[in-house]
Amino acid sequence: MNRPFLVKDVNRIKPVVCPCGLSIRPITIQDTLIANLHITHIKNSKKHYHKNCTEFYYIIEGKGKMELGDKEINLYPGIAIMINKGIPHRGYGDFKAVIFGVPAMEPGDEFFVK
Repeated sequence: MNRPFLVKDVNRIKPVVCPCGLSIRPITIQDTLIANLHITHIKNSKKHYHKNCTEFYYIIEGKGKMELGDKEINLYPGIAIMINKGIPHRGYGDFKAVIFGVPAMEPGDEFFVK
């Protein structure tokens, strides 16, 4: 955990299925407690929130929408979003996002909203 740098090739990382879609996770809490880095293909995620993690989304491909609490925003490449911990959110459409979680998301810090 206390290394001077970390290099990973996302082309060599197997995607995992998650509540948001299909995610490549090059940097996780197993690497550092500071932040996580995911590249996620989202089509229809489940509405959820995190108690301990603030998320930063950067849309790199495709289009869609994101529900943030009771608001909805359009998504397209170039949009950046900060979602504070505790804010229910979900994305839908067909888009890819680079997602940073600060601090690194712990397993179990994802709570679903009905």
